[in-house]
Parts: sequence; C-alpha cells; structure tokens
Amino acid sequence: MLTVLRLLLLGLFFIFSTAFLLVFLIVRPFRRNNVHIVAQIYGSFARILGLTVEIRGEQNLEEEPVVYIGNHQNTWDIFTASNAVRRNTVSIGKKSLKWMPFFGQVYWLSGNILIDRANKSKAHGTIGQAAQKIRDKKLSVWIFPEGTRSRGRGLLKFKTGAFYTAFLAGVPISPVAISSTHNRIDLNRWDNGKVIIEYLPAMKIESDDKKYIREQAERAHAIMSEKINELDRELGYIPSSTDSEK
Repeated sequence: MLTVLRLLLLGLFFIFSTAFLLVFLIVRPFRRNNVHIVAQIYGSFARILGLTVEIRGEQNLEEEPVVYIGNHQNTWDIFTASNAVRRNTVSIGKKSLKWMPFFGQVYWLSGNILIDRANKSKAHGTIGQAAQKIRDKKLSVWIFPEGTRSRGRGLLKFKTGAFYTAFLAGVPISPVAISSTHNRIDLNRWDNGKVIIEYLPAMKIESDDKKYIREQAERAHAIMSEKINELDRELGYIPSSTDSEK
C-alpha cells in the first residue's frame, strides 16, 4: 500500500513540478541559477522516498568556479544528488535528453550543456564550450565522469573530459562523493535512512598531457571510491574492519 501511495505522490509531484518549471523556464530561459532552482525542487522529492539527505564538507568548497565530479548511480540521483547542486552551476548531459518529453525541455531551458556522445569531434567541442562558459560566465560545471549509471557495479572507470575541461578553464576539480543508493530504497518501507553527500578537497589540474590527465582521473577515482566506501560503512551498508574481525 505504501508503495502505491509513494508512486502516486511521486508521479503527481513530478508532473506538476515539471509543468510549473517548464512555464517558469520559458519565461526566463538559460539564467545562471536556473539549474540550482530546478535541482532544489527535484531534490525535495527525497522526502517522499523516505530519505534524509545530509550534506557534508562545505568547508572544502571553492569560492571561484570549479568542475564538480560526482558518482552516477541510478535514476534516484535526480532526487538525491540534486541536493548538492550549488548556485551558478550547470551540468553536462546527453544530447538525447533534450527530446525526452517535458523533463528534457526543462533540462535544456535550465541552461545545461548537451553533448553528442556518438560524435567524438562534437564531444571534444563541448569540452571547449564548457570551459568557455566557466571562464566567461563564471559558472561551475557538474559532470558525472563515469559517463553512465553504475547500477550497483561500484564506481566505474572515469572518462577524462571533466579533467580536460578543468585545465582549459583554469579551475580545479571538486570531487563529490555520494553514499550508495543501489538496492537501498524500498518504496514499501517508511524510513529509507540517510544519503550522505560530501564535498571533498579540490584538485588542481596543471597540464593537458594525456598521461597526466589519466593519472589525475585515476587519483580522483581512488579518492572518491575510498570516501564512498567510508560513507557506506558509516551507514552500515558494508562491514567495518572491526566488525569483520569479530
């Protein structure tokens, strides 16, 4: 019964909020804080799912623009990771999103950058476009460096686009670790616990050398993977070393 009620509420809230946002964004398209406003509205849906979202590490945030990188898990990200989207931030997403009815238009009109992943030359052009947007408009960019949802497979190998973007824009990478949600959300359970999102210390990208960029991507991956495991241990999703010794 709770599952049916949740799905009904989620559907109604999503339809009405998306309709409102579509009108709102047609009136004021591509404004610098549109993505933050949209993210806050969708992020509030976490409560309907029985989730509490805790934000940590705000002392690690930079005052100037950055390239945020976060772990991309599943469809629930729109209601969880959205809570971490700061003001003056846009994201990079698949060009195909633009053609998704209603939500796609909201995503596009918000001012997000759309990338054609099937066309490598256009994808490389998007890196330059994102870097220019950071420099000229003083905007931060949010990128999921895995390039796809992990769906319980752990933190996937990072693509390097975010790191080239950071170098070209002359801004740091700001890793964001999000505790695991795969198989953690039961729509028939009243309280689905906590999702912890933690901003980690920024990383400077000082070269566009291919080997260097790959090393920085691997370094960021290791840092984020360790933090995600730490958060999951805190939430009891994986046993701690002391528990395994008992």
